[in-house]
Amino acid sequence: MRHLRIGRRTFVAGCALAMGGLFAIPARANAVIGRATDVRGKVNLKRAEKEEGLATGAQIMDNDFVRTAAESFADLQLADTRILLGSETELLVDSFIAGQGGTMELGMGQMVFDRPEGLPKIDLALRTTFGMIGVRGTKFFAGPNRGVFAVFVEHGQVSVDGGGVQRLVGAGEGIEIARPGDAPTQPVVWKEARIVEAYASVGLTR
Repeated sequence: MRHLRIGRRTFVAGCALAMGGLFAIPARANAVIGRATDVRGKVNLKRAEKEEGLATGAQIMDNDFVRTAAESFADLQLADTRILLGSETELLVDSFIAGQGGTMELGMGQMVFDRPEGLPKIDLALRTTFGMIGVRGTKFFAGPNRGVFAVFVEHGQVSVDGGGVQRLVGAGEGIEIARPGDAPTQPVVWKEARIVEAYASVGLTR
C-alpha cells in the first residue's frame, strides 16, 4: 500500500490555507490527560521543546506531540477515549478535556479514534492538511489508504470539511480526499476488506 507522507511544515501550511490561519495555543500549565497503554517499536514524545522516547505507561499531557517511527505503533488512552497511531504518524494533542473534547492535529500517518458507544457525546476537532474532521463520540479511521487520504466511520458520525465542501459520514461509510485542497468524495459504504486493511495500518485487528 502506498503511503502519503506529509512533512510538518507542509502540514502547518495546509492547515493555514484550509482554515484561514492556525489556531493559537494558549499558554497554560500542561495537564495530565491520559497515558500510553501500549508502545511498539520506536515512538517519541515531544513536550516543552524536549523530545524523548515514549514508553508503555508514560503519561500524556496537553500539547504533547507524539511521533511514531517505521514499523512502530502507539496506543493512547485519554480518559474513555482510545487513540491508536500507525507507523510514521505524527499527532499533536492540542487540548483534550475528559467528557468534553478538544482539538488534535494529525500531521502525517494514520490513526483510529475510538470512543465506546453509549457514552455521552464529546465535541472534538481533528485538524489535518486535507481538511477538518468534526467528531461527536464515535469510532473512525483517518489517514492514508490506497493512495488517498481516507476517513472511515465504524459507528457514530463525523463531518469532513475540505475544499469548501462538507460531507457527513455515517456508520459503515468512508470518504476520500485525493490532494490537500480537494473536496471530499461522496460517502460510500466500505467493504470489509478495506476496513480490515485500514485498521491493520494502526496495528488493530478487527
